[in-house]
Amino acid sequence: MGMTIEAVFDGKVFRPAKPVGLEPNSIVRITIETKTPDSEGASSFLKTARALNLEGPADWSEKLDNYLYGRDVQDEG
Repeated sequence: MGMTIEAVFDGKVFRPAKPVGLEPNSIVRITIETKTPDSEGASSFLKTARALNLEGPADWSEKLDNYLYGRDVQDEG
């Protein structure tokens, strides 16, 4: 079985970013490839927001203050 995982090296051991589904004490072969923040391209806010699959009213952007605070900021004028 082969898989590619992301892990963080804490100075002593590698800590997988997600569960790997291996039994304790499994023998594995590890190939190290360091990643730079730019290696996969920075994720944009919009791309992240779209991936969340948020649902809500169509006028969210128009009435944001109303939905956040229960009132229109213009009413406080």
